[in-house]
Amino acid sequence: MALKCVAVMGWPDSGRSIASGVVFHGVRNSNGEPRKIFVSLGRFSGPADNQKTGKSSTGNDVPGKLCRNLVSLPKPLTISVTPNDGTKVRISFKGSPGSFTEDAALKAYPNCETIPCDEFEEAFKAVESWLAEKAILPIENSSGESIHHNYDLLLRHRLHIVGEVQFVANFCPLALPGIREEKLKCVLSHPQALASSDIVLTQLGVARENIDDTAGAAQYVASNGLRDAGVVASARAAEIYGLNILADRIQDDPDNITRFLVLARDPIMPRTDKPFKTSIVFTLDEGPGVLTKALAVFALREINLTKIESRPQKMRALRVVDDSNTGRAKYFDYLFYIDFEASMADPRAQNALGHLQEFATFLRILGCYPMDTSL
Repeated sequence: MALKCVAVMGWPDSGRSIASGVVFHGVRNSNGEPRKIFVSLGRFSGPADNQKTGKSSTGNDVPGKLCRNLVSLPKPLTISVTPNDGTKVRISFKGSPGSFTEDAALKAYPNCETIPCDEFEEAFKAVESWLAEKAILPIENSSGESIHHNYDLLLRHRLHIVGEVQFVANFCPLALPGIREEKLKCVLSHPQALASSDIVLTQLGVARENIDDTAGAAQYVASNGLRDAGVVASARAAEIYGLNILADRIQDDPDNITRFLVLARDPIMPRTDKPFKTSIVFTLDEGPGVLTKALAVFALREINLTKIESRPQKMRALRVVDDSNTGRAKYFDYLFYIDFEASMADPRAQNALGHLQEFATFLRILGCYPMDTSL
C-alpha cells in the first residue's frame, strides 16, 4: 500500500513565526496543491495555509490514522548547548560515589557534577525538578540482559534520551589496607559484578553477598572495618573509601560492555553529519505477520536495527506519561523496544516511522542521539 503521507521533522527558519514540531508532507488541499501540517509541543496547531487565511482546520483534513499518537513523534523543543567537557553540568545517577555509573557519567562529561540517588526513579525526578540537567542509567550489559525496570521508567517519565555511553568496567577486588585476598571469607558487590567475576571468585573460595551498589559495598566494608570481607568495585571506589586494590580486571569477559543512556528534559536536534541512533517503543494488534510488517518498514529502507526486544504486558497496567506530564494507566499485550541506526533528520527514518504508525497502536520515540563510537 502506497503511503499517503510522510512524517518528517521541521525546524523553522529564524524569521518564521510558525512553531516547530512535526511536519507532515504529502497531504494535499482540495485543489490538489501540497500543504503542510504543523504540530507544536504535541498539540495540533493547524496547517500553514490556515495560519495565513485565519480559517480553522477541521478533523477531516487528515486521515484519523495519521493523527494517532502524534505526541509520540519527536519534538525539538529546545536546542541544548552543553560544553564538551561537561563543565557545570549536573548529572544524577543511582548509586554511591565511585560507582560504575558515575564512572560512565565522567567518561561522557569529564568535569560534570554528579548527584548520587538511592533509586533510579529518584535520578529521573532530580532532572524533572531541575536539581540536575541530565540523568544517566544503565540499560543493558553484553554479558547479561536488559534492565527492564529502566525501560518502564522511560515511559513513566517524560525525559528524552540525548546520548549513550558504551563503558568497559574494570572489576577490581578491594579490601582494607593490609588484608590479603587469601584472608577473605566473603565478597560483597552488585549481583551483576559478582556474576561477571565468577571464575576468580570461585578460585578464591569465598562466599558472595549481594549488595545493591558496588560503591555502596565498598563504603560498607570501609566504614565497618570488615577485615574478612572484600568487595568487587571500581578503582575509584578504592580511592574514595581508602581500600586497597588486590587485583585488576577480574571479570570473566575482559570486553564486558555496559551501555548507559543519558537523559534530559528536552530532546536534542537530530543531525546527519555524524552517526545517530534512534530508540522507539511501540505496540501492535495481535495477528499473524504483524511484527514482520513492523520490522519490514526498516528493512525496506536499509535501516540497521541494533536492538529489538519484546516484553509481555498482558493484564498488567503500565503508567505512561504524555506531553502534558499526565500519567495514565494503559494496557498493552506486548511492548516492542527497538534501536536503529539513523537520525530523525534522515528521510529514511522519517518515512519508516510514518509507515510504522499506520498499524502501530502505540508509538513513542524515546530519543534520537549521537552514537558512542569510542570503543
